[in-house]
Amino acid sequence: MLTKRNSIVPIVLGLSIFFAILLPYTHGQDRQEYIVYLGELKLTLGIPTSLLHLNFLQKALGSTSSASIIYSYKNSFNGFVARLTSDEVQLISSMQGVVSVFPNKINQLHTTRSWDFMGFSETVQRATTVESDTIVGVIDTGIWPESDSFNDIGFGFPPTKWKGSCGVFTNFTCNNKIIGAKYYKMDGVFGENDIQSPRDSQGHGTHTASTVAGDLVTSASFSGLANGTARGGVPSSRIAVYKVCWSDGCSDADILAAFDDAITDGVDIISISIGFSVARPYLSDSIAIGSFHAMKRGILTSMSAGNSGPSSGTISNVAPWALSVAASTIDRNFLTGLQLGNAANFQGVTVNTFVPNGFSPIVYAGNVPNKTGNVPGTVSRLCQKDSLDPTLVKGKIIVCDQFNLGEAALLAGAAGMVIQGDGPKDYAFVFALPTTYVSSVEGSLILTYISTESNPTASIMKSNEAIDEFAPYTATFSSRGPNPLSFNILKPDLSAPGVDILAAWTLGNSPTEIQADTRRLPFNIISGTSMACPHATGAAAYVKTFNPLWSAAAIKSALMTTAFEMSPDTTPLAEFGYGSGQINPVAALNPGLVYDANQADYVQFLCGQGYTDRQLQIVTDDTSTCSSSGSDTSLNLNLPSFSASVLSSIPFNVTFNRRVTNVGLASSTYSVAVLAPAILNIQVVPSTLSFSSVGQTQSFTVTVEGTLSIDTFVSASLSWVDATHKVRSPIVIFSTT
Repeated sequence: MLTKRNSIVPIVLGLSIFFAILLPYTHGQDRQEYIVYLGELKLTLGIPTSLLHLNFLQKALGSTSSASIIYSYKNSFNGFVARLTSDEVQLISSMQGVVSVFPNKINQLHTTRSWDFMGFSETVQRATTVESDTIVGVIDTGIWPESDSFNDIGFGFPPTKWKGSCGVFTNFTCNNKIIGAKYYKMDGVFGENDIQSPRDSQGHGTHTASTVAGDLVTSASFSGLANGTARGGVPSSRIAVYKVCWSDGCSDADILAAFDDAITDGVDIISISIGFSVARPYLSDSIAIGSFHAMKRGILTSMSAGNSGPSSGTISNVAPWALSVAASTIDRNFLTGLQLGNAANFQGVTVNTFVPNGFSPIVYAGNVPNKTGNVPGTVSRLCQKDSLDPTLVKGKIIVCDQFNLGEAALLAGAAGMVIQGDGPKDYAFVFALPTTYVSSVEGSLILTYISTESNPTASIMKSNEAIDEFAPYTATFSSRGPNPLSFNILKPDLSAPGVDILAAWTLGNSPTEIQADTRRLPFNIISGTSMACPHATGAAAYVKTFNPLWSAAAIKSALMTTAFEMSPDTTPLAEFGYGSGQINPVAALNPGLVYDANQADYVQFLCGQGYTDRQLQIVTDDTSTCSSSGSDTSLNLNLPSFSASVLSSIPFNVTFNRRVTNVGLASSTYSVAVLAPAILNIQVVPSTLSFSSVGQTQSFTVTVEGTLSIDTFVSASLSWVDATHKVRSPIVIFSTT
């Protein structure tokens, strides 16, 4: 399952530093929080970026200034937050290397922030009757049917097209919201906590289903955080649940069975936040095969890109007939303060709902090993299970050197936990006890305090919500392209919110999934491309309610060509991180033109990938052969994106053939607009497309010429523009040796 919270050891390829020091107040102008944006992240030769930012500030303002850095950015871009006066803002703004300085405005935050952030408010236009007849198939860990998000008050009977069923279970009942529920476990082996029904004992499936189609729930929150109204993208639609994931994982056999049932049952959209560590050949991948069958019947499959970022080539779900979704941020962060007994303050990144109860003693985990179990301090410092001495830990805050969700500390009776480390901090975790996650630089300051004070104490604050004005950018964990199976097929396709998302949760599990954590809460905050995927699913379902006859490819095209543009300055690898950009559901209702495709197009693509007639007959279920269908290269698959791998240092000439179908006004004319760096020469023929009817199709050719040096990545874009539409497609050319 592609939920980032399931990974205990964080990726260590980036660093966000949160640096706060209590400084004496100086009289004069009032200070406010400002963001100082320094553009692209540069190599620091091992020097912590937080120290570089502090030196920058002292150089700009002088060492006697009382300006203080609150937050240093280092994962994906360069910048920091500081408390400044208006005069200091003007001074810093004039310095070389400063892109901009702007105030950190605090706005009211709501649970629906992810949808609102995309301009998709509760009051958007809806085709209510059609939406109520729309069925979303969710292949996941099951669902918690008693959640308020799945209340069926006001829902009529299931639509007549529904051919599925809800099995007879002793502990599970469907309603007019959850109209179908099945579970699959072909090996018949169940774990201790597995529930042999569609009921969700883990939480993941409940979270994703409510993100897609959860009903409106007012006053929803995670123990007071993110308070507001929770809702899915298509709250009036119905849900069909296909449980394939258990304590031992999600088998290919079960996944294919779920696809098979979902297609036959009559679902309109499929959402699957499941994947593998690496991309597998299309015809050896249960999700690729299942989604191909769904595509044939007009059903779009939305799938998560994977959580193996930020390295290139890590995306795992890459089938071109399905929608691969990366995870992007929204403009909400959760920060958790730590105050030491000497009044020093630090800001960490966690979701902490525990209210502080004064100060507690603070100790280093390496100094409190479980000697009864012959555990050395070199092990206890990592805070692994059974490594801590409960008599030395009980009632104290412990400082750990390795990321963990707090099971060992909780079992040892700790009052709280401070984790020091240089893992990514652009997303927050929920922990089993009061916890904050700080950088190693801050950790060393905390450890110095512990070692030099006779009675060191600390207090961990309840988290507060802050605004991230750089959003959206691709999350560090989100898997990147290029597509490891087909370089000339751009993946991911687009991005959707997948960071710190609040949605419904099972009451059969704690928010941390730790048994010793006895909390049972109706909502939870988690991150992952698993959370991004159902946002895209909801957007696709929304588009389909207005365009029920559109193909899967047409819906995918509408979402991609109308996506919000994202900045390569805040996302390394640019389109390989975010695809076409972040989904814009409202704009996708009226894309003007779509890049449509059908089974024949994908068969030609697979022929070009070297698959045999016999192999293709397995996936197409007919006698199609490469000789009869033709064999087209991946460059010419009719996708709303353009990608090509070329040899470095050799002049190249790449040609793409595409066709677009008019879904806007019957009589319309579009002109081409190309944005490209000087290194590329891009020609589009013809440069104007005229249509006289809806459904009419026109073809065009794109030729890209140039020469790229070794390991070069170049982005451009092509847009078809008329008076009301901008049908935008990314162009990515990259060199290989």
